[in-house]
Amino acid sequence: MDFSNIDPERLKPFTEEVEGAVKLPTTGLEAGVTYRHDVEYANIDGTPLHLQILIPTNRVEMGKMMAKSPDVSKYPCVVFTQGSAWFKQDVYANLPNISKLAARGYVVAIVEYRHSGIAPFPAQAKDMRNAIRFLKSHADEYCIMPDKFIGAGDSSGGHTALFAGIIKDDDTADNLFPGISASVSGIINYYGSTTFMFPDSNPITMNHCLPDSPEGQVMGGKNLIEEPELARALSVDCNIENDTELPPILNIHGTADVVVSAKCSVAVYRRLKECGKDTELILLEGANHGGNEFWTDDILDRVTAFIERCLK
Repeated sequence: MDFSNIDPERLKPFTEEVEGAVKLPTTGLEAGVTYRHDVEYANIDGTPLHLQILIPTNRVEMGKMMAKSPDVSKYPCVVFTQGSAWFKQDVYANLPNISKLAARGYVVAIVEYRHSGIAPFPAQAKDMRNAIRFLKSHADEYCIMPDKFIGAGDSSGGHTALFAGIIKDDDTADNLFPGISASVSGIINYYGSTTFMFPDSNPITMNHCLPDSPEGQVMGGKNLIEEPELARALSVDCNIENDTELPPILNIHGTADVVVSAKCSVAVYRRLKECGKDTELILLEGANHGGNEFWTDDILDRVTAFIERCLK
């Protein structure tokens, strides 16, 4: 909105004393979040893929944006893949909680991936890598520091975020943004469905590893029991070696998770430790598969501390 042609007298602050009114001071730095919805970052074989982008803001920064000032603040970016058992995602479902992280001073971009009905693994991780590249190439537009990126995700999105760190495809045709790296400085795995090497990894899934299970479908409708090499290919812990290049990894899981057992994050944590990697594990006692327990001030403090350590 252009205020340049408005009489300045009409824009003066209200200063009249009003009996009974409470007048409170403000600084203009009170934290808020701006939402850029459904930003298309790629179109693969006719399938458009989108980002939900949350940008920290306040009155001072909004004024700079409206004035098209060159010194608008830039922020680190957390690229978050929303879980869905690799089925079609509801990328809007966790916006209220994820916005709490954005309010801490991070651009948070929620990634839509090609679901298992469209493309098998590892398409989801490759989509996340291209989302990272898109955001790096549009860093100024979305107030992002182009060299400060963290990967994250929950459930199947946690699996995706970890494989997005394991896969190295910057110099292949899968890179839709040639010359731009998909590397990140850290990864946060929220209760990821990360291993299929034991029968109770998904406690309430009766068709575990069968062709119609979530893991079977993301592997192209395969029976992972009859083809254990496919289960290994899909399991994060089976794809980490001493020479695997990975940034620090934070795992967060509820001990009462009946959808994805906490054993999954424990297996990844232990394998990372075995291979000498930088990793942390937080177990939330009594927490199930997601929920408000994962977005308390205490957890956000710990997540923020991890992010800042990775970005140093």
